Amino acid sequence: VLLDFDYLVLVRKMALHTQWSEAQLNDYLNQSPLLARYESGELSSSEFFELIQRETGFTEGETEFAALFEDIFTPISGMIDIHRQIAQSGTPTFTFSNTNEMAVRYISRTYDFWKKFKGHVLSYEVGALKPEDKIYESLEQLSDLNGEEIIYLDDRPENCAAGSERGWQVCCHQDVESSC
Repeated sequence: VLLDFDYLVLVRKMALHTQWSEAQLNDYLNQSPLLARYESGELSSSEFFELIQRETGFTEGETEFAALFEDIFTPISGMIDIHRQIAQSGTPTFTFSNTNEMAVRYISRTYDFWKKFKGHVLSYEVGALKPEDKIYESLEQLSDLNGEEIIYLDDRPENCAAGSERGWQVCCHQDVESSC
């Protein structure tokens, strides 16, 4: 939980280039089945864009859409500092995220913390979304750790519960001050 994201930023900017209202776009994009298909790897970035363009009448190209789609992130500086300290201590850390190719492309080139992770388990590459077992198994395989060896931080209760069921040490993040 190093970045906050707000799809309303995308929705507001995208509405200027479509025939849809902000409310329609928000319902269509924000935590929608379409986004889940993209973040689970079912759709490529180009397929995701083409569907959105066809459905909404988006008047710009894929590059312009990607720029809007990437502009939803805000760093959580306190969490980035905590991650830096953990990484500097020599403890291996892993990205474990429901995410997509456009977001990762942007984050990996914009934020220094990305390269400090030992590895990345990304939903669109694994073909599964948290809290599905497959993505948790992928982290265990990549890290060569399991059960109590894993300290897991997430901000979604259902994802925290799935980690707990695997015997992981779980911290369900609410804010920087109360994180483990």
